[in-house]
Amino acid sequence: MAPSHVLVPLDGSPLADEALTQALELFDRRVTVLNVVTPIDAAMSEGGILEPGEERREAARDRAARVVERAKTRAAEVDREVETAVETGDPAEAILGYVDAHDVDHVVMGGHGGERGSIARRLLGTVATTVVSEAPVTVTVVR
Repeated sequence: MAPSHVLVPLDGSPLADEALTQALELFDRRVTVLNVVTPIDAAMSEGGILEPGEERREAARDRAARVVERAKTRAAEVDREVETAVETGDPAEAILGYVDAHDVDHVVMGGHGGERGSIARRLLGTVATTVVSEAPVTVTVVR
């Protein structure tokens, strides 16, 4: 059965952009794009790695707005519309929470390879691996 609500998590990467392209081509259904703003960890700020402050949070929110607006523009170029959402938190947890809260029945996302960890993590990326293993719906990973 074809999905009725497809979620495409976007992080601004080429693979995420390709996931949006695939979702728009494959599913003539409701598509929501989601960008997750990850809060700066207090330990990172305390360790002097990152400066805490509103300026950094505002920059992250601005970037999120650009990511979802670019998705709307890309969808319009193929005569489609997408709904947009921006959440704050751990990316995998935010994606899974959005799936549960908004009747999403399919996720299409980019996979990112990493250099450490299990073979699955290296092939898919940590966020994609978590979503694939924990989502109660079908997940398509674009590589």
